[in-house]
Amino acid sequence: MAEVIRMPRMSDTMEEGNIIGWLKKEGDRVEPGQTLAEVETDKATMELDAFVEGVILHIAVKEGPVAIDGVIAVIGQPGEDWQAVLAAANGTSAAAPTANGQSTPSAAPVAEVPAAAAVGEDSRIKASPLAKNIAKESGVSLEQVVGSGDQGRIVKKDVEAFLEGKGATAVVTPTPAVPPQPSPSPTPAAKAEPASVPFAFNAGGSNFEEVGVSQMRKVIARRLGESLFTAPHFYLTIEINMDRAIAMRKQLNEVSPTKLSFNDLVIKAVAASLTKHPAINSSWLGDKIRYNKDINIGVAVAVEDGLLVPVIRYANMKTMSQINTEVKTLAGKAKERKLQPDEMQGNTFTISNLGMFGIDEFTAIINPPDACILAVGGIFEKPIVKNGEIVVGNTMKVTLSCDHRVVDGATGAQFLQTFKDIMEEPIKLLV
Repeated sequence: MAEVIRMPRMSDTMEEGNIIGWLKKEGDRVEPGQTLAEVETDKATMELDAFVEGVILHIAVKEGPVAIDGVIAVIGQPGEDWQAVLAAANGTSAAAPTANGQSTPSAAPVAEVPAAAAVGEDSRIKASPLAKNIAKESGVSLEQVVGSGDQGRIVKKDVEAFLEGKGATAVVTPTPAVPPQPSPSPTPAAKAEPASVPFAFNAGGSNFEEVGVSQMRKVIARRLGESLFTAPHFYLTIEINMDRAIAMRKQLNEVSPTKLSFNDLVIKAVAASLTKHPAINSSWLGDKIRYNKDINIGVAVAVEDGLLVPVIRYANMKTMSQINTEVKTLAGKAKERKLQPDEMQGNTFTISNLGMFGIDEFTAIINPPDACILAVGGIFEKPIVKNGEIVVGNTMKVTLSCDHRVVDGATGAQFLQTFKDIMEEPIKLLV
């Protein structure tokens, strides 16, 4: 019997998915595991795979946004009445309307032009939108990639295989030799006068550009808006002497298999501090407070159209080199929009670091369901008092945003004091 395919929830915060292109068309036979379409979620562009075997009898939404559990296609056996199946799924008895609102007869489906038609220099090459984006970002011409999809269509895995140097082969087109032509005798050129461009000012006219809001930006706006206006925020700032942390990082990098950053040290110190202050590692659940025993730290990563927060699980149990490797891997996947939902779930505390941008201090909005988030500024040289004398020292400011429903001021202050003690004596992380 024919099966109705609905928009699945591909992330914990996803409310709708935006279909950007189908890799199959009506009439194509599919098997479980084959990619049907590419869907933009709030966090990444992901592939929607088939879970049943059969023929695509009907595509309900060619492209555009679809709410969670919304009908997007019907898969069954040739000749089945997909309209009846669709009507039953919608709780109606009439012929199912198409995306254009018109009733469609149950005749044999008409093959469609794939939504992912290539443009520009690759106009004669069949490739999925995601494959084209990856190729463009990597500076790869699709003419060099061999497609494994239907009718030689290039999909994401083909481009990735080409970049990794396996699976795909380059197509080299020989260029016919052109016989040398005699150089024409030079003719004196007339001296060109500089062009005079008149100043034009559209006084009172419109001068702006409007860009549609992406799924990611919609979710960021909704979730952080809810967080700021629902959770009563308060902020605690503390200044840390980073001289010994700088010296220790230098020593650690002499023996570490990877080059450690100050952010790795911050993550490790936060994890150690959370073990001593479990109230900070908690969540507000309305009628109860959850005190998380696992320490899973979200690390905010800026991407082209927003912000993603991959999660370092069990950060208190990992070495700084392990944290460094994991952060680099997840941050790279975030910037390529390749993070999987499970890599962005389960955070119990979040860190946002803008120090690399020269920011002294800032406040961050709590990332639900966390009770706190730590905003980390840069390291700056400044005069400090040490042993009664004014000397030059390296300082860093951090600001803890707290949900007052869960964390009180004294609790947040104690956590910051512990964090400060560890950062100023980082050898404590080794004992």
